Amino acid sequence: MSETIGWEDFEKVDIRSGTIIEARDFPEARKPAIIMIIDFGPEIGTKKSSAQIAIHYKPEELLGRQVMAVVNFPPRQIGPIRSEVLTLGFLDKDGAIVLASIDKAVPNGERLM
Repeated sequence: MSETIGWEDFEKVDIRSGTIIEARDFPEARKPAIIMIIDFGPEIGTKKSSAQIAIHYKPEELLGRQVMAVVNFPPRQIGPIRSEVLTLGFLDKDGAIVLASIDKAVPNGERLM
């Protein structure tokens, strides 16, 4: 069981919707990963994310897919790239990451409520 947090704590985490507009393999990563450019709409713009999702996804399959990401973490240097947002996912039974998904289209940049 995880630690209980207050509503104020949850509100600090800025999770937004975005559409993947570019995706490519990230061969320099230690674990199979993909670099994505995600469009979060006019307020946030486009951001880069590295995610260890290459077990279940190919870059070309990701184009146009809407994802959720935390947009208010500080950027993180991952090898030669700077990951600007944390794209969200879950571990499957084998420990590979499956993207958290949005099942109906929403505007890019919409905040998780």
